[in-house]
Amino acid sequence: MNERPLRVLHVGCGPKKPDRLPPPFNAPPWQEVRLDIDAGVGPDVLASMTDMGVIPPSSFDAVLSSHNIEHLYPHEVPLALAEFTRVLTPQGFVVITLPDLRRIAEWILADRLFEMAYISPAGPIFPFDILYGFRPALAAGNLYMAHRCGFTAASLERALREAGFASVTVRSDGCWSLWAVASVQAVDQAATGLLADTLISGTDDGHAAD
Repeated sequence: MNERPLRVLHVGCGPKKPDRLPPPFNAPPWQEVRLDIDAGVGPDVLASMTDMGVIPPSSFDAVLSSHNIEHLYPHEVPLALAEFTRVLTPQGFVVITLPDLRRIAEWILADRLFEMAYISPAGPIFPFDILYGFRPALAAGNLYMAHRCGFTAASLERALREAGFASVTVRSDGCWSLWAVASVQAVDQAATGLLADTLISGTDDGHAAD
């Protein structure tokens, strides 16, 4: 008997691209369902991550949030994390990646705010862009790209635990992003750590301009 497909809710999915899903979500048995607030990217579900009421409780095995939590205001973050826990099955988990404020702070202290950090598919990225949002996109009128909050590893872990996740692992990718894996039920910490390491090693993270 074939095992049922596993469903991942990709929140803040952006335009559909084959390489937008990190492993292991980009291969069977995982099936992606795309959710975004921007109708222009053609999501499967048009909704805000702070109000996903159109999605039934306990209906997804995983939630993937790649570089979009930072677009929320601080008071909206608990709402989004509560929605993540609501739509996950009891065995489900969330994967979150977002900018690492500690890394950005190191460059600010070195007066390197406007020194190029790296080149993304969208163009050169500077610490200022990672902190506040990608300036060319904002200048073009895409205000969804503004960054309104941020996290260090410690504050991200605290937010996830306050949201009710039982096991939480947060890793830095050694560059500009944090990766968090958090499960609804308590699991061996080594399991969440292994998944976090796999995600970091298998992903060319060019989303820090998102």
